Amino acid sequence: MTRIGILIGSTRPGRRGDQVARWVHERATRRGDAEFEVIDLLDHPLPHLDEPLPALTGRYQHGHTQAWADTISGFDGFVMVTPEYNASIPGVLKNAIDYLHAEWTHKAVGMVSYGARGGTHAARQLRALCELLQMAAVTPQLALSLHTDFEAHSVLKPGAHHIGALDTLLDEVVARSVAARTTPPAPRETDEAAIRRRIDGITDAIRAKDLEGLRRLYATDVVSFDIDPPLQHLGVDAKLKNWANVFTIFQEVTYEVRDLMPTVGEDLAFAHGFGRLSGTLPDGTAGGGMWVRATFCFRKIDGEWLIAHDQVSVPLDIRDGKGVVDLEP
Repeated sequence: MTRIGILIGSTRPGRRGDQVARWVHERATRRGDAEFEVIDLLDHPLPHLDEPLPALTGRYQHGHTQAWADTISGFDGFVMVTPEYNASIPGVLKNAIDYLHAEWTHKAVGMVSYGARGGTHAARQLRALCELLQMAAVTPQLALSLHTDFEAHSVLKPGAHHIGALDTLLDEVVARSVAARTTPPAPRETDEAAIRRRIDGITDAIRAKDLEGLRRLYATDVVSFDIDPPLQHLGVDAKLKNWANVFTIFQEVTYEVRDLMPTVGEDLAFAHGFGRLSGTLPDGTAGGGMWVRATFCFRKIDGEWLIAHDQVSVPLDIRDGKGVVDLEP
């Protein structure tokens, strides 16, 4: 059956979110079209985001992250209950959301906010964040006022008119969640996201000087037209030798990609954009690097997109035969 998580977005002592979540849960459990469960961030004590790699990679190093990912991945949709602190959502809620990516993507979400003015500023920010994660944020939302829906500003006593609004919100969340389960994202969209994750994996592994992490991104027979000689580098070991040389040059190294444009086929794909390698030299000098043109060609091997060919180049001044290295995208 479809599972909907009711997420309490505050851990603050004296919070009202637990009352709101229980009220939502009590109403929701009268339905027969989904299972509802309260998710309390107090039960998931996540430190300030401490994962070294972006959540987009899906590679988690800490047990608390994996436990959180396992919890969220088990739900098909969410109702997020948030207060409004200084016209924004609580930091603990933003932190919990930032830990993950794929576990949120394409899932339905509805917002129930509360505050002096109904928490509408917080709900607006939360909606924008969820939509950025490609969640299906439903249009109906519920705003509870501390002045009119809480007795003495502390005990939840929602007005009767909120019942119909809550039912409508739940209708939409359940319907969107069911639709997402029965109609998965189009394969082309999924593959494009996988290609982008692969490129993100390159930048993350370079920053971490992780040669084994890089090895997992290339086909064993990769052909690389790299920026340094010779004309071509054959095989993954030759490619990794280039990166190993880079890691000896820089004490700290950064790689960034701009304007990436992927094109995805059945089992072949390519992406082009601009890349820049920079970092800090062993003597502490900052190396700003240069922008280059980069093309990545992928093959789908055993269900995974791997780089089978890459090419890096700079424009050439034909008159003197020198590369032009001071251009920016």
